[in-house]
Amino acid sequence: MSNFTVAKFGGTSVANHQAMERCATIIKNDLANRVVVVSASAGVTNHLVRLGQESVPAAERNEIIASIREIQLNIIEAFTGDHNLGDFVDEKLSQLGEIAEIQAQQHSVKNADEILSFGEQLSSALFTQVLNELGVNAKCFDIRQVMKTNSLYGQAVVDIEALKTKAIEHLAPLTKDSVIVTQGFIGQDGLGHTTTLGRGGSDYSAALIAEALDATNLSIWTDVVGIFTTDPRITDQARAIPEISFGEAAEMATFGAKILHPATLIPAMRQNIPVFVGSSKEPEQGGTFIQQSVSSSPTYRSIALRREQTLVTVKSPAMLHASGFLAKVFAILAKHELSVDLITTSEISVALTFDNPTGSTQSLINNSVLAELEQLCEVSVEHGLSLVAVIGNNLHATKGLGSSVFDKINDFNIRMICHGASSNNLCFLIPGQDANTVVEQLHDTLFAA
Repeated sequence: MSNFTVAKFGGTSVANHQAMERCATIIKNDLANRVVVVSASAGVTNHLVRLGQESVPAAERNEIIASIREIQLNIIEAFTGDHNLGDFVDEKLSQLGEIAEIQAQQHSVKNADEILSFGEQLSSALFTQVLNELGVNAKCFDIRQVMKTNSLYGQAVVDIEALKTKAIEHLAPLTKDSVIVTQGFIGQDGLGHTTTLGRGGSDYSAALIAEALDATNLSIWTDVVGIFTTDPRITDQARAIPEISFGEAAEMATFGAKILHPATLIPAMRQNIPVFVGSSKEPEQGGTFIQQSVSSSPTYRSIALRREQTLVTVKSPAMLHASGFLAKVFAILAKHELSVDLITTSEISVALTFDNPTGSTQSLINNSVLAELEQLCEVSVEHGLSLVAVIGNNLHATKGLGSSVFDKINDFNIRMICHGASSNNLCFLIPGQDANTVVEQLHDTLFAA
């Protein structure tokens, strides 16, 4: 399709009527936006997560539903045209209450996904009305009609081929005469049950829809003006990046830049769809374009930080001039569904890092994992580390890279360095309490004006 954009708005962008109106104006000003994917209004998903937990008392369930109702009705009260959205919200919340009651008595991950889906169902209906009141012909579409998944509740895997077929059949024709508003994050399995796509699911949904509809652009609207050279909460010297390549963005997302989830870029890269990231609060400020080819490829593009890392070191003299040891270690990790991020080796030891974003050290490397590893080798585990990733271009062929990066931070203990596997990053581990200072000092060195 020519000049066809899929736009996605996050929770803060649809938090209230004023925020929704700003987003609707963005759509009205560029009607190349034919499909709009929205998250739940800010705060609603947290309420729904609690509602989906086990044994939530009736009084608390009622309070949660009342809080969600208040968020949605505050938006509705600002509408001027004729609508029945108050009745729609009450009907949806009545359904939500019934499912929450069942969940409190007999918890299931299937019901938890059903509960989580209500946030997007509500926000998409309300945002459709905001568009219509601005004079944009908009219709709300239930994405579950086309976003078909397996039954892995909480982390459902999308059937890409089924999505494309159904999107072309059911969704594409509607975009000719209307702007279609739909839900991120949710899908439907073969049994007709609602599923969710997990962390980053809304952005990923938008990217999958863009791919299925052969869109020419994907716009991710959030609350920051694009992607920055590092987290601006760490240093006020961080600055927005006008453009980056898919490869650089993937490295940034993988190693901690929270503005994009890594999965979002996969459909865009497959179909070579440029991705724009900008602020719905300040659209006039521009943003960051992510695309296959960029006009400049600087040595240093950004510094990413990922906290709550666990370092596991396995050591055994049996590794010396032997084969198959690593295969046995990784078989144990695979059995427990543990994904290794970084790895370095010596003759008799291997160091492995694991991302532990919840900070729940007990559940990550548990006693069962340790017991199996200790049958093979000595094992040491360190928690509370942070991973710093210097993202750039041709780093593997850059002379003086080590001194440029490490001279400024030689007062800090570096626990592990990983370099050479990718031309786009150099990663190292540091104690968590030093993370902000290290990133700030390193940013001053590499990105000094």
